[in-house]
Amino acid sequence: MSDQLVTQALCWRVERRDGVLLALTDHDRDLTVDGVTHRAAPGMLPSAIARGEGLDADTMAVSGALGVGAFRRDDLLAGRWDGARVVIVAVDWSDPAAPAVPLGEGRIGEVELTEQGFTAELRGVQAQLERPVSEVTSPACRATLGDARCRVAMAGRRRFARIVADADAAVTLDAVEPVDNAYGEGVLRWFGGANAGLTSAIERSAGAVLTLRAAPVFAATPGVLVEVVEGCDRRLATCAARFGNVANFRGEPHLPGVDLLTRYPGG
Repeated sequence: MSDQLVTQALCWRVERRDGVLLALTDHDRDLTVDGVTHRAAPGMLPSAIARGEGLDADTMAVSGALGVGAFRRDDLLAGRWDGARVVIVAVDWSDPAAPAVPLGEGRIGEVELTEQGFTAELRGVQAQLERPVSEVTSPACRATLGDARCRVAMAGRRRFARIVADADAAVTLDAVEPVDNAYGEGVLRWFGGANAGLTSAIERSAGAVLTLRAAPVFAATPGVLVEVVEGCDRRLATCAARFGNVANFRGEPHLPGVDLLTRYPGG
């Protein structure tokens, strides 16, 4: 039994939302599992996996020193690892042919930075059951422009441009918008510079100037390539006039609100 215990190694694969894959192991040398090389990261300290009974969410925490396994402070602060998919398995490093034993799967939740490094919370797939299962009524559309419910074609509503100037939350592009406030409520994706792989929400646009909801995590240098995606203010009038898509509008603008309960005859 002791031989089996000392030959066990923990491996985890982290897949970021921007496509970056990181594979680590707590063993003192690299291991190849399912064709993926897991780099030795002895500075990573996983906690015990707490499996919930029934539909309770599984939880786990991983602690490590900054820089171990490419976990850098700037990337953690920028949110590059938020929501990353994590798959954890146990392997017998003395027998490469032995199958890996799955231990858990989930996504990175809260990340806490400390003087010693960082601690990341992993939440199991059951955590998705905590989300609301039904929608509530709203005067604004609940669909996202271009998704399966909206059905507006986005092929001609995504454009590449380059940064001309960056002043806090105001970004100037080298191209003007096609219509007034075309990118308002849209998304800006960074394809270069220190912000590469990140996205920024656009508050409004005017000509070649975009006002972001928050300043970029890192300062943007002129010439950086970005993609801007048109947005929608989710109003029925906009849906009809700009997109001609009232048939797919997912809101109830004419439904009486809760203020109806406070009305009285003659009030």
